[in-house]
Amino acid sequence: MISKKIDINKQEIINIFNNTSDLIIFEFETNSNMKIMICYLDGFIDKNLLDRDVIKPLILNFDSLKDIRQVVYTSCSEEVTLLEDVVYKMTYGNIAVFIEGRNKSYIINLNQWEKRTIEEPPSEAVIRGSKEGFIEDISTNKAMIRRRVRSSALVFEDKIIGDQTNTRISIAYIQGVVNEDVLKEVKKRIGNIKIDGILESGYIEELIEDNPFSLVSTIANTQKPDVVVGKLLEGRVAILCDGTPHVLTMPKFFIEDIQTSEDYYHRFYFATFLRSLRIFSLFSSILLPGLYVALQTFHQEMIPTDLLITMAGAREGVPFPAAIEAFLMTLMLELIKESGVRLPREVGSAVSIVGALVLGQAAVEAGIVSAPMVIIVAITAIAEFAVPSLTDGIVIYRFILIILGGFMGLYGITCGLVMMIVQIVCLDSFGASYGFPLAPTNKQGLKDFIIKFPLWTFDFRPKALEKRNVVRQRNMRKK
Repeated sequence: MISKKIDINKQEIINIFNNTSDLIIFEFETNSNMKIMICYLDGFIDKNLLDRDVIKPLILNFDSLKDIRQVVYTSCSEEVTLLEDVVYKMTYGNIAVFIEGRNKSYIINLNQWEKRTIEEPPSEAVIRGSKEGFIEDISTNKAMIRRRVRSSALVFEDKIIGDQTNTRISIAYIQGVVNEDVLKEVKKRIGNIKIDGILESGYIEELIEDNPFSLVSTIANTQKPDVVVGKLLEGRVAILCDGTPHVLTMPKFFIEDIQTSEDYYHRFYFATFLRSLRIFSLFSSILLPGLYVALQTFHQEMIPTDLLITMAGAREGVPFPAAIEAFLMTLMLELIKESGVRLPREVGSAVSIVGALVLGQAAVEAGIVSAPMVIIVAITAIAEFAVPSLTDGIVIYRFILIILGGFMGLYGITCGLVMMIVQIVCLDSFGASYGFPLAPTNKQGLKDFIIKFPLWTFDFRPKALEKRNVVRQRNMRKK
């Protein structure tokens, strides 16, 4: 409980914060000799507002008969009677005002800290469509969603998780559209999280996903507000986390990694072409190195004679089997990618280009690797960038198929591919099948699969997401 004596409250707050250096305590007296103490954390508040709208009015106009809210020029204030609540509010950029003789504190919101400007997320760049991306401030992110859904049905439910970090998260959904079963399951899993700290939405993703050992994630993440809104309108649930621009959405289907927000802004036939291209890129990136190894090692008769002679000449003098060669080159590709990402942007791009060109050319001239292998790995890398959201799974699957192709040939490649597809089809995401709309097959869902139908044909929401409010539009174009 808060004491009526300022000195006692002061000592209690100092003890709770362990005498931290960023705890600021300011004591003063008003013109009517009322003793007041203000506490806040340095770097969290706007000090100009504090001086102008709080301290100055209190000194000039406050007396024992007045309520502080009649004097202070702010609408964001509340009374609390517990020190624990005071401490919690202070960590979110509020100031606490204590008045001698009153056993309560007044909390005033003056939070102000540096924020990154809203800009286009580099990993989800688009030619047509919104260029806005989420930032690390959850309030700003919620406002960007609210600007796109100007409806009272849009709901944000805030929660605090992390015993030490007290991270604020927000569950977003559209009332009357959301799948109630999914919403209930999301709240249940969030409520079961007991951890010291949440530093990024990836923590939440790992703690609540259905299949933690799967190579592909069953929870989607994005940095674009229009993508989140599009999924909310289908009946999904989104989770925003303070301190990160990545917003989670669930349930997730595998096809979402092939789709982009821009598909819905293009003509439907061009969107279909782009999705087909991404599917081709996905299979090329996973299969190509392993397929090359299998053909070179076990199935030379399947290669056209002229091409086989060329490939044999290129491999003359290479000391490694095709499987080892592919494994080393793919490993080098991942090393170049990782170093390019971690280095400063100006240096990273130069390192990537120099590493790819110089090392590749030198390795071929030295006879360590063959020229066809360099070409295969280069095509693999380019294809991988067409589906960036699946990069994690692609890399692991690629290594698995190289090993299978090196030991078992096309039989190993076929078995590995079948196991991958079966595993993906068997996954669930918050009660929905990850393979939807192929497994189970759904005619309405197939309208937004690889072949994208015109927008005016999307009469219903995906059946796997919403079974109550299924009507999306009543289009007069068909009548």
